[in-house]
Amino acid sequence: MASVTVEPRPRKMSGSGMTRIVIPAASFPTHNSPRIWFFTSALSPLTVRLIRLLLSHGDYVAAGLPPSEIEDDERSAEFKELINECKSGRKDREGWKDRIRGIRCDGRVMGQCGAAVAEAVEVFGRIDILLCCTSEAVVGTVEELGTTLATQNLVRDQFEVIYFGQVNFIKATLPLLRERHNGHIMILTGITGHIGTPGMSMYSAATWALEGFCDSLAYEIAPFNIKLTIVQPNKEIAVLTNKITFAPQLPQYASDNNPAPGLRDILTNVVNMNPSTRMDSDDPEKGKEIDKSRIISRYPRLPGPPSDAIERLVMETVHALCAIGGHENPPARHIVGFEGVNSVKEKLKTVSEELEDFVEVSCAVDIFKSDVGRAALTGGKVDPNAPTNPSTAASVAPVVAGPSSGMMPM
Repeated sequence: MASVTVEPRPRKMSGSGMTRIVIPAASFPTHNSPRIWFFTSALSPLTVRLIRLLLSHGDYVAAGLPPSEIEDDERSAEFKELINECKSGRKDREGWKDRIRGIRCDGRVMGQCGAAVAEAVEVFGRIDILLCCTSEAVVGTVEELGTTLATQNLVRDQFEVIYFGQVNFIKATLPLLRERHNGHIMILTGITGHIGTPGMSMYSAATWALEGFCDSLAYEIAPFNIKLTIVQPNKEIAVLTNKITFAPQLPQYASDNNPAPGLRDILTNVVNMNPSTRMDSDDPEKGKEIDKSRIISRYPRLPGPPSDAIERLVMETVHALCAIGGHENPPARHIVGFEGVNSVKEKLKTVSEELEDFVEVSCAVDIFKSDVGRAALTGGKVDPNAPTNPSTAASVAPVVAGPSSGMMPM
């Protein structure tokens, strides 16, 4: 496998002087020629680091630039720094400026998506890998997001960004991949696609909608040799590297009154750790309490040395995307990191146990009894070579393996 090496960066630890974070070399699938990537959004700390690795590897990148983000100086600072690197003339950056193209486009507008994809093809000749990596999080309970017209619009905005915007890019790219009979669509979501998150119901709902769409799409595009992979890091990867919008809080859901776990307090504390992103930074009086009646949006800035904190947060996911992108036989789903794997295992275990607890109730509604139903009740296995009772054959549907990890009825 081809690989590139990222120079380790120094990190200061309390009481132990200077030490170094050793970042292992990124690995890439074997391929015969450079790949052309299209990013639906290229301004997050994660995507900037991924682009740097891809350019070092010799790949090409068409970088989608959402207008609202590229116009924010702090949000776009790292990407602009990368562009300056590409134009710097440094020997280790030779040729980079010819292999990256920033394309301003709003994913919520289908016409702009089509124009951006067409521009990428005109510049680079084709698209091999579409990376859907646009994200922002709305924080608020179901009830809090229904209190006013403004909070109801936050729900619509959440789906526009995470679901409809990325579906637009997929729709714009699919005809090109189908015509070439080759391609890879990668969807960067999070374990919120498996696990609901209190206080982020609409974020979870939009993520589940996108993943359900992609699960169905995978079957449709498999005959055209187009692969689809959903990459699921921990929820904080996407949340802490993109915009967070806080809906006004109802007192009934404050942590003092409601024991249900929620991320609002945690994310508020993270945002408030940096003076430039404090929730009360818009108020003229420093130290004034947060106005909980306002809708507030922030791009989190993690404490400590920026490169250290961000790289600790995102580099596992960056390396996973490098290793999977364009792979000949990629996974349908890939969960990044030990914590994510454990969380999903626990959720699946809970679902399985509940299924077993109520299996008799589930099977009791069957009008036509079958060997499959009896096996479910007894925990036994169905003998595939056993003769089928014609009177019960109608109740058993054959299944075939599909392009994802599940099974699909024929």
